[in-house]
Amino acid sequence: MSVRHPQVVIVGGGQAGLAAGYHLRRLGLDFVILDARPDPGGAWRHTWESLRLFSPAAHSSLPGRPMAVQPGGTWPDARHVVAYLADYEKRYELPVRRPVRVRGVHRDGRLLRVETDSGTWHARTVISATGTWWRPFLPADAGRGDFEGRQLHTVDYRRPRDFAGRRVIVVGGGNSGAQIAADLAHDTELTWVTRRPPRFLADDIDGRALFDAATARRRALDAGRTDTGGVAALGDIVAVPPVREARDSGLLKASPMFTRLLPGGVEWADGTRAEADAIIWCTGFRPALAHLAPLRMRGRRGRIATNGTRAADEPRLHLLGYGDWTGPASATLIGVGRPAREAAREIAALLR
Repeated sequence: MSVRHPQVVIVGGGQAGLAAGYHLRRLGLDFVILDARPDPGGAWRHTWESLRLFSPAAHSSLPGRPMAVQPGGTWPDARHVVAYLADYEKRYELPVRRPVRVRGVHRDGRLLRVETDSGTWHARTVISATGTWWRPFLPADAGRGDFEGRQLHTVDYRRPRDFAGRRVIVVGGGNSGAQIAADLAHDTELTWVTRRPPRFLADDIDGRALFDAATARRRALDAGRTDTGGVAALGDIVAVPPVREARDSGLLKASPMFTRLLPGGVEWADGTRAEADAIIWCTGFRPALAHLAPLRMRGRRGRIATNGTRAADEPRLHLLGYGDWTGPASATLIGVGRPAREAAREIAALLR
């Protein structure tokens, strides 16, 4: 097995990895991007068919390359994003190796050793940019193993026709839950369940406003000022057109969380029951960090303590694109550019 020695190894070839590559290239650093997937596009290639971005193309771009407007629509869909990411890595000639699955990152003297199914890389620094899509979270709800119907997570859902005429329960009051519930509202017997009443953002708020809110919160916390609440203070659900239409048509009404699952459905505390053929759990994700386990740094909820994007206990490791804890709105297209730039600058300073 061959051994390579770039200055930087980026683990993950989705939007965060590409943004990091863009800034490392501008700084003249030697790097490689290792992507476990056989094709470009990251998690966007695996989402449901009707998924729409929260923002117009003009506010959904990676650094250096504006996203083109999608013909016939203001809100780009996942296929448009996949095409954009594929073009992005080609335009900037980013050195992406795929499919390469990283098995573990290890300390090896002055270097970090990256073990993969295609050989070994030694690097002075590593950027982990694997995101969360590949680690879906399922809550330990009572009786989940008793339900005899089909159970899926957000990552498994593709299209409403797969459930046409069926009784479907969608669990989750975030954007994924609302979008999938709206997708199913016309062709299924839908029950939408949320742990608290759904909070829709104002119809004129899009991803750019969310990015600004997240950034303002991070700056306030860094300066020791009062927490602004960030995005959470505005609401939980962006009213993209399909969600808005289903809501305004009265098709998107939420029920409180049930107390247990039964073989044929669910039951609430007052004894009310709903039958179901399928339950879709839109219950979020955890950071996909199994490849960093050899470093023994994971803490509460699987996270690694960071200062900005840099791991607090390992200055040669940066984490990018996992959410606000690695940069304001860093799990979004528009939000990942700034922390990627900061990570690249810190790495350049370290290498000097």
